[in-house]
Amino acid sequence: MSTIAFDQFALTRIADFARSLSYLHAISRRRPVDDDQFDREFNAVCLSVWGYTTDDVSDDLFSTADHAWLDSLDEAQARIFAANQGYDLVDDNGMLTDWWGYCWMILAEKRGLLTPENRAAARAAIEDKYLLAPNVIGVIVSR
Repeated sequence: MSTIAFDQFALTRIADFARSLSYLHAISRRRPVDDDQFDREFNAVCLSVWGYTTDDVSDDLFSTADHAWLDSLDEAQARIFAANQGYDLVDDNGMLTDWWGYCWMILAEKRGLLTPENRAAARAAIEDKYLLAPNVIGVIVSR
């Protein structure tokens, strides 16, 4: 039997950046919370940890194998993957609710996809998509 040991003090503890998001998830068990609130908080965590969000990297930049691997992840595999990349996906109550999204970001970082060029292309694609929607005359972008 092999044992995997990680120096938890050497890992970036994502939970330290996700306190507001974890609190929002706790509140959502008692009352409805708007999905946009979750998205804003998740993006805030990603910006704090990586300087990028999932909106800054196109899904198309990941290989078919990467997509299949992400789709097959369970919590145990995610925790090991994250730790091997220098991240901790656990808080005081267990696995972070948004662990899959964090694994997506960790994989994007590992693949070298978190670049200003990819951000600009992804943001332009999002703006183009919105501009094609009926009744949209402009897109306001916060930078």
